[in-house]
Amino acid sequence: MLEKVRKLLAMAEDPACTAAEAEAFTAKATELIARYGVDRALLAARDPATDPVGDRVVDLLAPYALDKAGLLAAVADALRCRAVRRRSESGFAMHLFGFASDLERVELLFTSLLVQAAHGLAATPVPEGDQPAAFRRSWLAGFAYAVAERLRTAESAAEAAAGTDTSTRDTSVALVLADRSGQVQRRMAEVYPRLRTASARRLAGGGAGHGAEAGRRADLGGTGVHAGTTSELPGRSG
Repeated sequence: MLEKVRKLLAMAEDPACTAAEAEAFTAKATELIARYGVDRALLAARDPATDPVGDRVVDLLAPYALDKAGLLAAVADALRCRAVRRRSESGFAMHLFGFASDLERVELLFTSLLVQAAHGLAATPVPEGDQPAAFRRSWLAGFAYAVAERLRTAESAAEAAAGTDTSTRDTSVALVLADRSGQVQRRMAEVYPRLRTASARRLAGGGAGHGAEAGRRADLGGTGVHAGTTSELPGRSG
């Protein structure tokens, strides 16, 4: 199914593809990756060895390391994973917790979204009077918010569809997913028993609306490049 997602996104990214065709390919890719997550969860309910709970660390490098962390956390949360942000020598690192299939989805999506965000920022002029770094930070925050909303909508639709599927009528999809979320939370608590919630950021730039619009158009898929590889974003920031 993930291979189908990659092919759909390759067609959506073809310069010869019309806007309407690209939107249709992207919508289908989003639907498939959400279905993949639910399908793997239901399979693991019958055979837990097929999808164990795990974790991985993703390094986030400057520029805009903190903003990349926000995007990764938004994607991880929407796909039923948990993320802990840590400082590192090179910027920030995110320690992700989740089932193997969900971590795979997060890595796939985040890698693609970093590239798309870089392209979107490069194509968006900073309005006169706006400070470039502040504008770009707020743009990235809007982008992450819109992407997370789209992912949650797709996940809810996939869960609802699985709940009405006659082949899964003897399985409570909601209970399966809730149990998985509980296992992920417990795994994270074992490693970080004294976590605290980070303070909310206050962003002064005027790019949130532009970023949110780009997030609503973003392809929610990727090319399979390792998530530790980051695309260079315009400007300089920590």
